[in-house]
Amino acid sequence: MKIALIGYGKMGKAIEAIALSRNHEIVARISATDSGAKTDLKNADVAIEFSQPNAVVDNLKACFDAQVPVVCGTTGWLEKRSEAEAYCKERNGTFFYASNFSLGVNIFFKLNELLAGMMNGYPHYDIAIDEIHHTQKKDAPSGTAITLAEGILAQVERKNSWVNQKPDDPHQLPIYSYRENPAPGTHVVKYKSAIDDIEIKHEAHSREGFAMGALQVAEWIKDKKGVLHMGDFLKL
Repeated sequence: MKIALIGYGKMGKAIEAIALSRNHEIVARISATDSGAKTDLKNADVAIEFSQPNAVVDNLKACFDAQVPVVCGTTGWLEKRSEAEAYCKERNGTFFYASNFSLGVNIFFKLNELLAGMMNGYPHYDIAIDEIHHTQKKDAPSGTAITLAEGILAQVERKNSWVNQKPDDPHQLPIYSYRENPAPGTHVVKYKSAIDDIEIKHEAHSREGFAMGALQVAEWIKDKKGVLHMGDFLKL
C-alpha cells in the first residue's frame, strides 16, 4: 500500500516505522501546513493525517479533491468537523476520524459509556475527568478526554456540558488537563461520593499503540467510501 503522511512529527514518524515494517511504501511526507506539497497525493492509495488544528480542514479537502481516502487523528479542530464531513460527501470521498486510534482506548470508551449509564441513577456521585499528556501537546483538553466526556453526557442526565476547569455549575462535567514529561497519555474517569470513589483509568506507555491503530485503519479503509469511524472498524 502506498501511503502519504500529512504531518511528519512524532506520530508521523512512528506510523512510518510500523508501515515500513509491514511492507508498505511511504510515497509522500508532507509537513503539517505545506499545501504546495499536496500534489504528492496523486501517488497515494491512502493518506494518514496527524498535523495541526489550523491546517486539518485544508489537508482533508485536498485529499477529497484527489480522491485519496484519509485517516485523521489530529485533535483540537472538531468545531469544523461537520464542514469536513460535508465536503467529503460532496466529493464522494472517504474520511475516517478518531480522537484516539488505540484499541485499548476504544475499549475504554465503551467501558466509560457502560459505567456512565449505570451511574446515572446515583446522583450522590460527582464526576470528573483527569487527562495527562506531554508538554508539547498543543490542545487541551485532549480529544480523547472530550470523547470520554461526550460518552458521559449521553448517559448521565445530571450533566449537560463539559468545561476545562473547575465547574461553576453542578450540571457541568469538569475535565482537568495536566501537561508534564514524559507522558504519552493518561485518562482517568472519577466518580466521587462522601462514602467511596470509583475510578476507571487508561494509561498509554508509548505512541506505538496509536500508530499501529491508525495504520490498521488505513489498511482497512483504502477501498471504502463515506464518513467512517471506530465503531465501523472495531464493531464494539
